[in-house]
Formats: sequence, C-alpha cells, structure tokens
Amino acid sequence: MNEDSLPGTYKPLSDRYAERCVIGALLMDGSTINMVAGLLSPEQFEGEDTRLVYSACMELFEAGTHIDYQTLRAQLEANGHLEDIGDAFLSSAVADCPHAANIKNYARKVSDMHVLRRLALTGAQAVDIGSDPQSALDPDAAVREVEEAIFRIGEDTSKPDFVAIKDAPAIEGFYSDSSATESASVDNSPIPTGFSTLDETLGGFHRSDLIVLAARPGVGKSALALNCALNAAKQGHKVAIFSLEMSLDQVVQRLAAAHSKLDISAIRREDLDVREQARLGDAYQVFNGIEIHVDDSATQTVIEMRGKARRQMKLLSGLDFIIVDYMQLISGPGARDGNRVQEVSEISRNLKAIARDLDVPVLACSQLSRAIEHRRTQEPKLSDLRESGSIEQDADIVMFIHRADKYMTEDEWNRRNPTQEYPKGLAEIHIAKHRHGPTSVVNMAVRDEWGLFSSIPVAR
Repeated sequence: MNEDSLPGTYKPLSDRYAERCVIGALLMDGSTINMVAGLLSPEQFEGEDTRLVYSACMELFEAGTHIDYQTLRAQLEANGHLEDIGDAFLSSAVADCPHAANIKNYARKVSDMHVLRRLALTGAQAVDIGSDPQSALDPDAAVREVEEAIFRIGEDTSKPDFVAIKDAPAIEGFYSDSSATESASVDNSPIPTGFSTLDETLGGFHRSDLIVLAARPGVGKSALALNCALNAAKQGHKVAIFSLEMSLDQVVQRLAAAHSKLDISAIRREDLDVREQARLGDAYQVFNGIEIHVDDSATQTVIEMRGKARRQMKLLSGLDFIIVDYMQLISGPGARDGNRVQEVSEISRNLKAIARDLDVPVLACSQLSRAIEHRRTQEPKLSDLRESGSIEQDADIVMFIHRADKYMTEDEWNRRNPTQEYPKGLAEIHIAKHRHGPTSVVNMAVRDEWGLFSSIPVAR
C-alpha cells in the first residue's frame, strides 16, 4: 500500500522546509553528511525533488566524494535527474537554510514526518484488513498483523544513534542528586529473586536480560521460577507469567502452597483442616495486593506473547518481569523443513528481543536433554540444553538446577559417598553462563511438597 491508495481526504504530513534545509546544509558544508547519514534515508523525504537530491548526496558519500555544488550537480546529471531538479532548486535550498550546523534538527523533523506518514498508511492497512471477509475467519490473526506493522514502525524509530560514554545514564545517575537517583532506581533497578545467596551472586535479574533456567522434568524449574515471580511481586514489581504447561488454577495453587507452606497435593484435593484453610485464605488475601498476571494459553508464538505483554500490561499498567514456562512448548514461527533446532533458535532470539524491547528481564524455563541421565554425576552442562540452537548464545544468564536426590537413592549415595551426608532436599543452582559476572554454584534448600526453594546461609 502507498499514499496514493489512501482516502482522498488524507493529506500526507511533511515538512518541505526542513527537507530543503537538509539539502541546503549539505551544499553549504558537505561534511555535515556525517551527522545525518545514519539518521536519514532517501525514502524518508516526502518530496520527489528532495528525495532525488538526497539520494545523490548519499551516493557521493558512499563513494568517498566530497559533497559540494559541482559534485552534486554532476551526480544528478549522471543519474539523469538534473533537468528535473534544475539549478534554481539547488540555489534556493541554500538560500532557505539559515545555518548548516542545524542539519541534524532538520533531519529529525524529516524523519518524524516520515514516521507519521507510515502510521497513516498502517491505519489505512488496518481498515483494509478489518474490511476483508477473510479476517472474520481469524480475527486474532488480523489483530496480530496490524500490531506487527505498528511495532515495526516503533522499532525503526527507536534505533539509537551513537552516544558518548560521558552521556551514559550510569554516569549521569552517579553525579545527579540523590533524590533523582533514588526515584530512578525504583524504575530501573534489577528485579530481586528473593533469595539472598542468588541475589548476591547475580545482583538480581537485570532489565533487558534473558535468563534461561534449565533442568530435567520434575527437578523444580517451574517451582523456582514461580518462587521468583512471587518474591518479585511482593517487592512491588509487576509480573507476567506465560504458563504453557500449567493452567491458571495450577499456577495459583503452586503459588499459594509456596507462600503458605502447605502441601500442594492437599490443596488440589481440598483436603485441608481448619487451620490450613485459614493459611490458604491468608495466601489468597496476599494475592489480592500483588501484581501477577498469568496467560495460560497452551499454544502461542513469541510474537503473540510480545503483543500481549506490550498491549495488556506494559502500556496499561506497567511491566517489570516476564516468566515463560517453558521455551520448548512455544510454537515456532513456521515450518522449517521439520528443523525444530532452528525454530527454537528463533524463539530464543525473539525472547531476547522482548527483553530489550520491553526493558524487562525475561526468565525462560528450558528442558535439558536425556544425555544428562547417562553420566555418572548427572551434573548439567551447557551442551545439555535441549534443541539448544542459539539458546546459550542469546541468554545473558544460564542457570541449571542439579539435585542428586532426584537421580540417586540414599542407599546408592551412601555406597558411592560413604563420608558425605545424603543431600535430601538440597539443590545446586549452577550458574553456567553469566554475561555480567562470574559463574558459580549456589546451594539452596527445597521442599517439594510446598514447591518452595529457600536460601542456605553461606558461612563467612
């Protein structure tokens, strides 16, 4: 769709003065192309004359030729556009521009008008999609198509220029007054896991990071992820959980069991005495005052998840933390000749993109391959990530849960390790990759019947 297909009442927004000033500035000082080459492309000009002239300027720039009146005129002539443009246009562009040093401001105005024109085109596209009888067969797909079109506009406009390190937010925050720093830290601080030993090692979950939590089935990755969600929400953070494996009620029951220290199976069976019912009621009261939102759709893509997180939480009430349980259940972006590894690789890259786009940490649970069960120690390795593809590459942190009591009976343990106590209810959190710090192992206690992890104090 182009502007010609828009309703006749539509008048495309443009700033013809700013467009002419960009050309004039380049003719006054050809070196100013360095200030706008990464910001502005020929397609962003609304006027055909300014578009053709700027395109010629970019060709000179890419060829390493200095831009001035003569070289630009020669390039336009070589492109067959000099007659269409004319010397009078070039001269008037110079006369219109007050000062070449303002070129970046003019370029931003040209770029802003281009964004608004694209938005109008997307609106017209939405009207066409909404009027198409085929859309009635799958309205959700129609909504996603429009969302993606709008998202691409926002994605293109959010690409930053280079920033001098002296202007970095970390440095500005260090020298700003304490009150401003404190208020900023509420919004931008890492999300605490709620486990002192893990937070000491990781510094919490940092915004825009992808954290992969991996384990074999039944070891406790969902429980640990939900513990992190509950701890973060109790600290006032807003959490979104995409639960592809468990229903909403199952998630609530697990959260309630962890909070109230009640047996999960007893909650499911509704086999609670009066005191236990009171403790369960107290947990539900706590849930009334925290922000945890669950999407238990069994089948969805990363694109759908990103749209829901942005539309239903980020833009409406805010969002601080996303949990995905678990990666291998996410539908891939389409058939790739049966190549599930390629699909999971794209899923991991898109999860990382969500973390950066929404500026929140994304904790994604992942399965480990069966290879771990055939080793003597069963200690997980990065190579055990199931259908790994680029999971290891995309993740900022990779954590494994290792529990010897899940692989070895007490009798077998005592035969192999006669001098060591059987590690019943103990978990080792192996931080196998840590982009921002060292790798290490954090010991934690686990109560499976409650679905509760807890820190083990480190001897000092």
